[in-house]
This record gives sequence, C-alpha cells and structure tokens, in this order.
Amino acid sequence: MENKKVLGTAMIIIACTFWGISGLFAKALFNVSSSITSMWVTQTRMISAGIILVLISQLRGDHPFRIFTDLHVAWVIFAYGVFGLVPVQFAYFMAVQYGNASIATILQFIGPFFIIAYQAVFRHLPPRRIEIICAIFAFLGVFTIATHGQFNHLAMTPSVLIWGLISAVGVATNTLIPQNMLREGKVPSLIITGWGLLFAGLTLLAIHPSQPHVPNVPSVWLYSLGILVIGTLIPFQLANNSLRYIDATTFSLMDAFEPLSATIGSVIFLHLQMTGADIIGSILVIVAVLAINIRVPEKIKGS
Repeated sequence: MENKKVLGTAMIIIACTFWGISGLFAKALFNVSSSITSMWVTQTRMISAGIILVLISQLRGDHPFRIFTDLHVAWVIFAYGVFGLVPVQFAYFMAVQYGNASIATILQFIGPFFIIAYQAVFRHLPPRRIEIICAIFAFLGVFTIATHGQFNHLAMTPSVLIWGLISAVGVATNTLIPQNMLREGKVPSLIITGWGLLFAGLTLLAIHPSQPHVPNVPSVWLYSLGILVIGTLIPFQLANNSLRYIDATTFSLMDAFEPLSATIGSVIFLHLQMTGADIIGSILVIVAVLAINIRVPEKIKGS
C-alpha cells in the first residue's frame, strides 16, 4: 500500500512539473504574436489531445465509444471536461497571458482550499491537522511569492488574480469530478482523459468559433507541440492514474511542483527576476508539499 502511494505521489509530481513547463511554452507562444490568444491555445490543445487519446484507446481495444451507451458515465466525463478541464486550462492560460507562468501557477495552487472545504461540507471529512498546517505553510509561501514580499501590495493585475482564482476552482473540480470513476476502474483513465479533453475543446469551439490569424512560423508549431505533448498528453495520464493511489488533497497539494517548475523555468529561460522573498516563498511551498506525506504512527491505546 505504501509503495503504491509513493508511486502515485511520484506520478503527480512529474505531471505537475510538466504542467509548469507547459506554462513556459504558452508564455513563449504569446510572445511570438499578439494575435495568438488563450482561447486558440486551449481549443487547439484540448481538441488535438482529445482526438489522439481517443484514437489510442481505440487502437488498444478499450472501446472508447461505449461511454455513449451509459448516459451517467458520459455525463460525468462531459462534466469533467467542461467544469474541470476548461477552468483549469483556459483560465490558467488567461492568467499566463496577462501575467506570467509563475504567477498563474502560484494562484492555481490555491485549489487545495476548495477541495478541503468541499470534503468538509459535503463529505463530512474534517481536515487532518497535518493538512491544516501544510495548507497554512503553502498559503504563506504562495502569498509571499505573489506579493514579492510586499504584503500590502499584490504584484499582479486584477485580471491575473481573477483568472488565477478561477483556475484554482478548476483544480478542485478537475480533481474531484472523475475521482470515483477512476477508482472504480470501470472506465480506463485514457478514455476519461481523451473524451474529457475533446468535450471541453468542442464546447469552447462552439462558444467561440472564430479563429485568429496565427503566424505560420516554426516557433509557433514547436511551442504548440510542447504544450500538446509535454503539457497535456503525458501529464494528464499520469495525474489521472495517480488518483488510484492518493487522495484528492494530497493530489492537489502536489500541484506545488507546478509553480516551482514554472518559476525556475521562467528565471532560466524567460529571464524572470526573483527576489529573496520569492525564494523564501518557494521554500515554504516545498516544505508544505513534503510534510503532507508524513504519516505519524498513532499511539497504541493504553501505552
């Protein structure tokens, strides 16, 4: 059991690191041309990845189209795509476009608070002491990075803040909606991810069918390919499979590796300037992530 938890934790850490790298690709893509929008990036990413994953599941003999014979299964996957994947991706890219990958992913990390609140209210699962302590440390780290140490001033625009908070809600819905279905194992995670992405992408396309003029240059397609493969196909599969071995709160707190990888990558490749407060905040987040997996043995009664 412990080995499975370690495996699940490792899978979500890799997934979140790749998501952080995806934010770097997105910011580089936005820097190529102002005509490239978050909507176009999200639509392209979701529809392309969704089609690829559905085709792969078909080739593997998983029968992905069987979901349409069970309306409940189809609805859960649709809800996962529209209410989970859309906010966690589109809102995230909007925050990246208006700010940067580091700020966007840091705001997204607030997601655990929504998960903890949901579980406490609807599942009657009060947070464990370690979860509360880790959430406090993580919040302090996120707040320190977001303000650059100037606690009376947020180093971001209202647009970045709003889109970042929406993406944080998406972290919660993206984690909770497919959790039971994944644990039951009746529908392969590949099918859930594939159809979820495709439903989400097609929904966005129906809402916003007009497409921008995207420059036909190698850098655009290189960055887009990075978002598709490194930022979508690989991490979503790892993340969904990890839910078989770890709980929703641990899953979401591991998302701390996303802002960390995005911040480090932004410093190295996009020349983001980090202050001492940013470094302190990052350390606080790392401590919280490591501490959440510490299990203190319960004392034997009468000892």
